[in-house]
Amino acid sequence: MGNPYRPAVPHLTTALTGPLQKIESHLLTYQPSIERWFRSQWQQSPAPFYGSVDLRNAGFKLAPVDTNLFPAGFNNLNPAFLSLSVQAVQATIERVCPNAGGVLVIPENHTRNMFYFESLAALVEILSMAGLRVRIGSLLPDLHEPRTIELASGRSIILEPLIRRGNKISVSDFDPCIVLLNNDFSSGPPAILENLEQPIIPPLSLGWWRRLKSSHFAHYHRVATEFAGLVHIDPWLINPIFRKCGKIDFQKREGEECLANNIEEVLDGMQAKYREYGIDQEPFVIVKADAGTYGMAIMTVKSPDEVRDLNRKQRTKMAHLKEGQAVTDVLVQEGVYTFETWGATNAVAEPVVYMIDRFVVGGFYRVHTERGPDENLNAPGMRFEPLAFAGPCCYPDPYQAPDSNPNRFYAYGVIARLALLAAARELVDAAKTAVAKDTETPPAMSLDTHK
Repeated sequence: MGNPYRPAVPHLTTALTGPLQKIESHLLTYQPSIERWFRSQWQQSPAPFYGSVDLRNAGFKLAPVDTNLFPAGFNNLNPAFLSLSVQAVQATIERVCPNAGGVLVIPENHTRNMFYFESLAALVEILSMAGLRVRIGSLLPDLHEPRTIELASGRSIILEPLIRRGNKISVSDFDPCIVLLNNDFSSGPPAILENLEQPIIPPLSLGWWRRLKSSHFAHYHRVATEFAGLVHIDPWLINPIFRKCGKIDFQKREGEECLANNIEEVLDGMQAKYREYGIDQEPFVIVKADAGTYGMAIMTVKSPDEVRDLNRKQRTKMAHLKEGQAVTDVLVQEGVYTFETWGATNAVAEPVVYMIDRFVVGGFYRVHTERGPDENLNAPGMRFEPLAFAGPCCYPDPYQAPDSNPNRFYAYGVIARLALLAAARELVDAAKTAVAKDTETPPAMSLDTHK
């Protein structure tokens, strides 16, 4: 008989489960060692304030495909675990600024995206319940007085014009201790946020105007290799192969051969692994902009010839990002199938795990009824299922099967934390670069890229 106090768990189907059960079994066997290892890693590389990680579960492979350091979607988390988020914020604030009383949130410059505003309201609620005074300082150029936005959930948010006085920013009579960014600044940081006395979290340098996915996955490659040695598995089972291709101009058809060659390399590497593990699937790659979000400038490719024959519509789609930013560098990433499906319609689903600091606070499934297991699900028509996680993804159940829901969700939490650790190392590198720049010394050499 089921536990009547446990929230409902969605019905999920995973078509291929063999090797993944082996991964999950390894994680259960090594759980104490895993948690000790994570503790030591966080001491060396403190986690970013928050983040979300998109995972893909192919049955034979479980890997992250994207890591967002300015996440939206807090409204999609299971409200039953709100306390986890609140406790994580309290612990994080004590480390970042122990005397903090007020937080100023800088949101994206949306004006009509009600889903984003619902997420913003949920984030404000979490911060407020953690004992912080919270205000929202907007960068909208036409905002000259407070603007209240009523939401379908019954909540409301107030956007206020941002003010700078000396080396501090505020809204009205509010004097915040911390500035929390929920804006990825794809087109670059505004001058009003530069050289502030107040701590800015996450730092401006982690915005998409500077951060690159290829750098993140180079860090993740090393993290996954270290971790795989700990639990004695092939790193490929948790790590997507990738290559970076720069100097692309889709409109002028420049850089196509570079792109085609890198696609061929990744496909060849995948095919070798598929043969090794007896996987009867067609390899594919995802070509995506090396910076950016919102599921823009992404395509699925199964042959190098496909990028030599892009039509005008496809080239236009790949040429620009959010706010019209041109795509000049792309990531060629191993495509990881998602064989999890949701509900009676067998809609393709992928887990998204949310973390505040080093703590997993929940997640949900991104579901798309019109996309296949080899396609990007972060696209119009997607929806979210907030009751996906029956627990906080932190505690496995050794008395259940390796692929049972608590243990699968624990596995998701582990892989997501590996991606967050890679982001933490990015943060350390960014801090070192900033110090080097301030002292007018050459920045440290970047780490080797994934090979």
